[in-house]
Amino acid sequence: MLWQKGTRVQDWVTRFTVGDDYRWDTFLLPYDITGTRAQAWALQQIGILTDEEVARIDRALDQLAGEVEAGAVVVHPEDEDCHTVIEQYLTHHLGDVGKKIHTGRSRNDQVLVALRLFLREQVRRAAEQVVTLAEELCRLGEAYDDALMPGYTHFQRAMPTTAGLWAMGYAELLTSDLEVLHQAHEQINVSPLGSAAGYGVPFLALPRDAVAERLGFRGVQRHVPAVQLSRGKLELQVVHAFVQVAATLNRMASDLVLYNTAEFGFVELPAAYCTGSSIMPQKQNPDVLELARATYHRLLAEMQVLLTLPANLPSGYHRDLQLTKEAAMRSAFVTQDVLTAMRHLLPGITFRRDRMREACSPDLFATAEALRQVQAGVPFREAYRAAAASVDALDAPDPQEALAAYHVAGYPGQVRPDEVRHALQRHRHWISEAAE
Repeated sequence: MLWQKGTRVQDWVTRFTVGDDYRWDTFLLPYDITGTRAQAWALQQIGILTDEEVARIDRALDQLAGEVEAGAVVVHPEDEDCHTVIEQYLTHHLGDVGKKIHTGRSRNDQVLVALRLFLREQVRRAAEQVVTLAEELCRLGEAYDDALMPGYTHFQRAMPTTAGLWAMGYAELLTSDLEVLHQAHEQINVSPLGSAAGYGVPFLALPRDAVAERLGFRGVQRHVPAVQLSRGKLELQVVHAFVQVAATLNRMASDLVLYNTAEFGFVELPAAYCTGSSIMPQKQNPDVLELARATYHRLLAEMQVLLTLPANLPSGYHRDLQLTKEAAMRSAFVTQDVLTAMRHLLPGITFRRDRMREACSPDLFATAEALRQVQAGVPFREAYRAAAASVDALDAPDPQEALAAYHVAGYPGQVRPDEVRHALQRHRHWISEAAE
């Protein structure tokens, strides 16, 4: 191990301290390679490495990256972490040149460079999927805004709405989630490299700003103790954004599970994304939606780790902080999975106009009746009581007639997917910049 100086550590200590970290570090290998290239360039700028040595390091890292991509190189428990794998690979292939690569850095700033590059990409990829999902909801909004259905409060039929308006409500909410993802991307996109163990590096004038720019970071954490103080805290910003997305998907999935029941029958789900029962031949289960609903709670649990683990720790690095990496990375993978699931399922759903219209009982139009009387000059509270007294005598109007009563954008029959798409276009701009 990189830090060993002759004393052998007992195997159980290695198992306990490494835990599952080596598995997560295998995913970080490509990002740590990127950070190592930047470190080599920085050392070249201050005369620690020559042009020839940097060229040799780049070639060796190219070879290592290819082996990692092919699955030929992974991190094992005895390696401890991805940093050891890279340094030992360079030392094996380059000798003394490989031994120079760790000059001026610590595993503390090295892992954070890799993790922030990883999380930066994960936020961008999540944002891309959210945009796609919102676009699909806009399509549903346009297709079904004339499809009358009951709206509910307290699980009771309340007022008429449309399936299209249902879809547009979630589409607009996803644009708010994109704002949170953008903020999280900005928060995590700051370079820790050059902070070393949290107290800087004597003698070496490391070009921190230039390296940050080279890696695509928006800047550096200038005062180096802030790097370790922010560990877990910046990751929390990312996972909180993922939780916001999952909260939207949680309620959308809950609606669709409910609407798919025989009692409602408003929605047909694509059979390819449902499962069956091992004993009941007739069953078609909405498992994808149910797991999508549950994902929100998984992410809350990971966020709880990030909320509580750094609390009460003194400044500086502590091994406790190692566990924040798993919480952040697991959250990223879970978020990508649930977004992929919903992005594939949503285009296959069909709203059943007949069942929704049948469910639009006359009592749904009691509010409309009260407001019709208001238009004739009756004070609202009197009209309210009169409508309440005559609910049993109400008739359900034709859907076109019912929708003709709404005149404000964002009401039933008045969806504005163009406004949501305009917001999505703004987000595509930063997503595209992040990809570059």
